[in-house]
Amino acid sequence: MDYPDFTLEEAAQARGYLRIAGVDEVGRGPLAGPVTAAAVVLDFEDLPQGLNDSKKLTPKRRAAIETQILQKAEVSIAHATVEEIDNLNILRASHLAMERAVAGLDLAPDYLLIDGNLIPKELNLPAEAVVKGDAKSLSIAAASIVAKEERDRIMGDLAQQFPGYGWEKNAGYPSQQHRDALKTLGVTPHHRRSFKPVHKILYQE
Repeated sequence: MDYPDFTLEEAAQARGYLRIAGVDEVGRGPLAGPVTAAAVVLDFEDLPQGLNDSKKLTPKRRAAIETQILQKAEVSIAHATVEEIDNLNILRASHLAMERAVAGLDLAPDYLLIDGNLIPKELNLPAEAVVKGDAKSLSIAAASIVAKEERDRIMGDLAQQFPGYGWEKNAGYPSQQHRDALKTLGVTPHHRRSFKPVHKILYQE
């Protein structure tokens, strides 16, 4: 199994960049809840142990690594709301969350490693887009872990307010339970109205 490493960070360092932030977002696919992004600047001398793509970690392992990241690295977390997702579209909202996460770092980074194939247009910093970056770059992997843990907590809280949709387990993704609950319980204020399964229920003739 391939693990993320520091190849991309070292290449940026070799070009003279010192503060390198990994940036990732989670929550593009769900029918409900915000999209959440994180920007993480790792201390290369004191790395969290076990960093990997968040999707390859068990929930228990991911939570333990998140604690280390928050202790050892500089972290900023930001969101784009359901309203912003519906008004802008999910791609632009994802980029907005990323832009906010980068802006929230105490000291501005001088280079960004961004998960995906596009660089958000408002990020006026030297940057590179890295497809499947959370499996390649330790900085992006750290951002993916923090963003996923934070968003899962939000969806767990919302699940208590709106029981029946299974958000504590499916994080708002269109699982069978979530789709069934949409039909029986209806649409909540936290559902993305621009997403087809939600839109269809709201505008059934």
